[in-house]
Order: sequence, then C-alpha cells, then structure tokens
Amino acid sequence: MIRRIASTDLAVLLLAALPAGLGLAALSAGPVRADAAADYAEHCASCHGDDRLGGTGPALIPDTLGRVRGIETVIAQGRPLTQMQGFAEELDSDQIASLVDYLKQPVEGHPGWSPEQVAESRAMNADYVAAPAPVFSGDPMNVTLVVETGDHHVSVLDGDSFEVLDRFETPFAVHGGPKFSPDGRFVYIMSRDGWVQKYDIWSLAEVGRVRAGLNSRNIAMSHDGKWLAVANYLPASLSILSTEDLSLAASLPVTARDGTESRVSAVYQAPARKSFVLALKDAPEIWEIATDPDAGPFHDGFVHSHEKGMTEALGAEAGLFARRRIVIEEPLDDFFFTPDYRELIGTNRDGDKGVVINLDVGRRIAELPLPGMPHLGSGITWQRDGHRVMATPHLNEGVLSVIDMTDWSLVGQVKTDGPGFFLRSHDSTPYVWADVFIGDHKDEMHIIDKQSLEIVQTLKPFPGKTFAHAEFTRDGSHVLVSLWEDDGAVLIYDAATLEEVKRLPMRKPSGKYNVWNKITFEDGTSH
Repeated sequence: MIRRIASTDLAVLLLAALPAGLGLAALSAGPVRADAAADYAEHCASCHGDDRLGGTGPALIPDTLGRVRGIETVIAQGRPLTQMQGFAEELDSDQIASLVDYLKQPVEGHPGWSPEQVAESRAMNADYVAAPAPVFSGDPMNVTLVVETGDHHVSVLDGDSFEVLDRFETPFAVHGGPKFSPDGRFVYIMSRDGWVQKYDIWSLAEVGRVRAGLNSRNIAMSHDGKWLAVANYLPASLSILSTEDLSLAASLPVTARDGTESRVSAVYQAPARKSFVLALKDAPEIWEIATDPDAGPFHDGFVHSHEKGMTEALGAEAGLFARRRIVIEEPLDDFFFTPDYRELIGTNRDGDKGVVINLDVGRRIAELPLPGMPHLGSGITWQRDGHRVMATPHLNEGVLSVIDMTDWSLVGQVKTDGPGFFLRSHDSTPYVWADVFIGDHKDEMHIIDKQSLEIVQTLKPFPGKTFAHAEFTRDGSHVLVSLWEDDGAVLIYDAATLEEVKRLPMRKPSGKYNVWNKITFEDGTSH
C-alpha cells in the first residue's frame, strides 16, 4: 500500500563516518562485554543514534556495515576528512573489540525508516536563491560533474574551458550515479546511507537534502522530472520523492507475490514508458511503477474480462505510482535496456548468462551467452553495419561482449587485458573507451574501433595506478578519464588524436557525468 504524507522541515546535517552500504555476510558475533553498550552510548550514540540506526553518521547494524574492513582501526584511529574521530585514547583494544562485537549484534525488531523519519530528516538550504540564468558564462548543457570520493565532494567543470566552476560537499559515499532533471538544471546525488542531495547547476548552490532510507542503492528520475525514486536495501522499499522540495510522496514496501520481502537492487528510469523499473534482489519479479497519472489498470491476479468498463479482476492498481508485477524465473540484478525501453536485458545472480525480457508482454524472449558476470549497468549501444549493437564488460574475465540487438546473437568478443567495469563512447567518435578496472592491468584504458572491434591503442599514463571511467563532452570532441587515486587527477584527451590536452588535480575522482549526454541518452552513455 502506498503511503502519502506531508513533509516537515526539520534540519539534519550529514557528515558520515563509516562506509555504509552492504550486508555483513556470515556474521558470527562473539560474546559482548557488559559495558560495550555503555561505551556505545557514551562515544557513538550522539552521531549514530541511540538505536544504532543512524543520525549524522550512518547506521551501525549488520545490514549496513557490509564489507567494511578494519572496523577496529576506524574506531581507534577515526577517518580522515570526516567528523569520525579516533577513540584509541578513550578505549583500549579489548573495549574496541567488544564494541565491534556489539555492533554486529542485530538490533531488536526489524530496522525501519518511517515516512515520519524521512520527513524529519529533510534539510533545505535557507540561503539558497534560484538564479534566473546561469551564474557562469559557459554552456550549462556542457557541464560535467566529477565525483571525488577522496573527500566526498563533486567538482563542476565547464565542458569547453575545463575550468572548475564550483566544488561542493556531498553526502558520504556517493553511489549509483547522479541523476539530472530533464532540463539539465538540477542534479540529484545519493549516498549509500540513504541521503539524497539536490543541487542547482545554474546557481552553483545546494538546494537541500533528505534521508530516504538507511541503506540505499541508486536513484532514478521520472520522465517528467517531477519524481525521484530511491531504491532501498534497508528498509526493503522504494521511496519516491518530489523533486520540487524533496518531500516524500510515496513509500512502497517491496513484497513479492509469495509474501517474501525483497531488497531493491536498483531502480531505473524508463522515460519512454513513463515508469520506473525495479530490480528485486530477493524475489523472481520485476516491478514497473507508473509515473503517469493515467496509467493502468495493472492486474495482480486473475482477470475475468478485459472489456472497457468491466472491473472483474483481482489486485488491480491504476494511476500515479501504480505497480505492475512481472513474474520471471529467477531474480535478475543488473539491467540494460533497448533505446525504446521495450526490452530489458538482465543478468542472473550467478552472472553466467543474460536474459532478455519484453516489458510489453512481460515475459522472457531470449537468453544470451554471457558468462563471466557481465556488468550490464555499464553497457552501451551504437550502430554497426546497419544494426544496433550493445556491448558489456565482464567483471570476472577480460572480455567485452558485443550483441546484435536485432536478433540477440553474439557478434563477437573483444579480448582485453583484464576485467573491466566501465564503457563509454559517443555518436561522433569511431571509438569505445574501455577500462581494465580489475587486476594487474588496472592502469590501462583500451581504445576500441566500433566497426572492426579491434583495440587500436592502449593508454597507460600512470603505471600501477587505477585509470578508469571515461566520459565525453557534449560534442564528443574531448574525453575525460580519472586517475582513480587519492592524489589523483582528471585527464582530458582530444577524442580524435587521443592526445592529452589538460590535467586537473582531484581527490580520488571516480564517475564523471556530462549534463547533455545524460539527459539526451546519448549513444555511448550508460543509462
């Protein structure tokens, strides 16, 4: 059932301390000393909440501590560039070990984040004033945002001069890629611990932020720019925010037809369908949530008659945020879409194949031979020999698979020097830029010819250091690539000559997002 609420304006600031995000596997918490709870109350509760569900810092519970390594070290020494101080002088090693065991214990009941808590977390910037026109002279459609994970900031780059227009602080551990309003003016940024930030590119100013969940995966923008969907692991739900003021418009618990509660692996925008599409982590279903007030009805059960005006059906939903449930054979995690959003390509949990689902009819129409855990979320498309093809890297092997989207046949595979993570191209370039993100060759960037599927050049400017994630400027004339290190940089290349033209020092730059490429769904850009 959808819950619709009014928002309040209770400011809550965010400076997180520990990396949040992923479920802690196979916990075997040891005995907890009697004073561990007291130590938590004295040293941790003010930031992380009396109930360990988070405050200015993230939730400290098994569901969100995830693959965090060295928790003892973080408690003892703190984390640079955050408000997380070290407690080595206040707590001895036994106390810290006991505190870690305490954090691994499940909290009483099932952790939740109610609509009222979402509303209370909303903090709008009282100093924000919407500029009537961009406050800078460059092309606002050629702005590129660079996420700097080293100190949790975003740099705003002019895409023509490559000057830094602004650098602003983000929530901790930005994840899932920023999303832009359809007109390109506003950008929305999400962190692993559920915070969503709204920033005005024209004004170069933050508008506000809200915490939509305790552990979130990514966000998606509606076709009309009115709604922002937030995929949550904890609680297992989809939060839908008003883009106008970040108020919570709807909170949708995610429960499969058989009653299984499911985390949301990801939410995707499907503008051509006027909907959001959800990947469910724990159930063999795909959900489509309407962003059209006239959508539906979508029937969840038997239908006696489809005649106009007849209502003999079970479980029908209609209108804004109505759910359509598509039952599949097994859970699919990572999605890719055809440009018209009629077909969805997903990968199963084992990562040994791809499955094509026709969203119009709601069933599987093809299976793709894609072993080696394809990373479909980074897939791109282009025209080749009169056919549209898609390409995806693989996380477990050094190969790039190219699929003909006409008949779903395997066109070929490009052997790379190791598993990659990101692909980028542009309609104006003959090349695909593919990093080798994982393994001994993480310092390489392959330049691949779109037609011959041959590697024509490999860039390796920083031996032994991670060199990854390319992004093109609006016209495709230049490519930006990250030296993904704490003392890193963004390198700008001439897309035709493949020569470096400029270098900008950055703090562990990761993803880069050009406004025009993202809002127009430019060929060669993952969506």
